[in-house]
Amino acid sequence: MSRLEFPTVPLPITRIPLEKNIRLYIKREDLIHPEISGNKYWKLFYNVNNYLNKQPNHPKFITFGGAYSNHIAAVAAVGKMMHISTLGIIRGEELSLKYQENPTLKQASENGMEYLFVTREEYRNKENISLELREKFPEALIIPEGGTNDQAVEGVCHMLNNETQEFDYLCTAVGTGGTAAGLSKFCETHQQVIGYQVVQDASVEEKVFQLSGKRNVTFLEAHDRGYGKITEENIRFINSFFQKFGIPLDPVYTGKMMKKIMEQIEEGYFPEHSSVLVFHTGGLQGIAGANERLKQQNKTEINFRN
Repeated sequence: MSRLEFPTVPLPITRIPLEKNIRLYIKREDLIHPEISGNKYWKLFYNVNNYLNKQPNHPKFITFGGAYSNHIAAVAAVGKMMHISTLGIIRGEELSLKYQENPTLKQASENGMEYLFVTREEYRNKENISLELREKFPEALIIPEGGTNDQAVEGVCHMLNNETQEFDYLCTAVGTGGTAAGLSKFCETHQQVIGYQVVQDASVEEKVFQLSGKRNVTFLEAHDRGYGKITEENIRFINSFFQKFGIPLDPVYTGKMMKKIMEQIEEGYFPEHSSVLVFHTGGLQGIAGANERLKQQNKTEINFRN
């Protein structure tokens, strides 16, 4: 594959049956690609394709992420598909000696990604790192953490189509804000976007506005907010949700968002007879790492076996 392409088959929108008078559906963006999953595919879509249109002589993808980053995994997979070298700037220098024990970093390495491990303090100054990398690799595509930028927002527009226009609410998990910004910018005028923040970041709301130009997003806390926070309560919910509806959720984004949404429905947050569309943004690759940590703590693991 020399470019990221549009899917040939529409992604399914699955109804979640409820006893309440609310129509709840999930759009399965996680099924778009086995390794470049969900919103990561669309956030990379124009970043990668527009870059390759310039026909660089020495193409290279460089990006940033943490130990279990879906974005790191996706960029490494794109690089492997396109035979382009990749470099990941990884938060946490202690990982340099044990990254092969981390399922996400191990898989990305097997897909050809090289690493530069930096301290958390250095990582907070990613702009300085980017400037240094730009001098060293002038032809490289440097993609921000989470893939969020203007081109990512343009890519997210493809998560919307004729089937999504009828819904009253569009729900997405929020990390760096790129997906929420894309939904905000391209949704119908009658639609309300709800962003469920999985990490505490006071700057996200303004960042989403700057990217979308609209203030039509309601930001709420997802259940058990925090990238590394995985509770037994949420694991039980993820396992129960799969048993009932056959849809796997990840423990960092979609699981926390979906638990919050189900609680909101019970509490009457959504008006009766309203229609709610939840975007499954992928992230299932992170389950292996989560289960390793849960196993070490003798806790219940995520289990998608019937």
